[in-house]
Amino acid sequence: MAQIKATNLNIGYDNNVVAKNLCFEINKGDYVCVVGENGSGKSTLIKTLLGLLPKLGGNFEFAEGLQKTGIGYLPQRTDFQKDFPASVKEIVLSGCLANKKFKVFYSKKDKILAEENMRHLEIFDLKNKPFSVLSGGQQQRVLLARALCSTKDLLVLDEPVSGLDTISTHEMYDVLKKLNQSGITIIMVSHDLNSVTKFASHILHIGKDVFFGTAKGYEQTPQFKKLVEQGGHNNGH
Repeated sequence: MAQIKATNLNIGYDNNVVAKNLCFEINKGDYVCVVGENGSGKSTLIKTLLGLLPKLGGNFEFAEGLQKTGIGYLPQRTDFQKDFPASVKEIVLSGCLANKKFKVFYSKKDKILAEENMRHLEIFDLKNKPFSVLSGGQQQRVLLARALCSTKDLLVLDEPVSGLDTISTHEMYDVLKKLNQSGITIIMVSHDLNSVTKFASHILHIGKDVFFGTAKGYEQTPQFKKLVEQGGHNNGH
């Protein structure tokens, strides 16, 4: 069964539909990149998936057991204050709160999980440093470790390499590839078409002409060619 299934899904905000009739199925282990032109609804889709915005029509189904708290979320860097007054360890640990409902304390199991994720993402030596003094690439690793503390099934990332330098960008893609190979499903909004077609198993192109299929199939579409002509740049809602 699909982890997430959308049938004739309409999305938007303030009752303003920005994308309609979206149909796709995401299965465990898929690596799905969401692309499209400016304002096509990419970030809106992510927020709808996370329950931060209501759907405006159609159906959106989650597999049994995959609740919204079982989804790790890495927001756009602009959505997370870079001068957040907390240590790396505190931020990573906070990812464990997603599955605690009303509990606000951390168990030994939580602390072990946070340490494992910090080591896995090679930021353990930064655990006591303030988040605000880290580089952009380091901050993204911290937020990714935080997201991993709330899920072992599905990661949702909104432009995870936006604003990063070339080295940090390559490192982030490498980390995501390894996580996907370990069995974690990835849904990622991206405007980096070269990396999208290199790493993704599936592409969801939203906008006037919707496409959902394999990355290889997407490279043959008019939608892909149009984005390439525009430089692959598609920031926006």
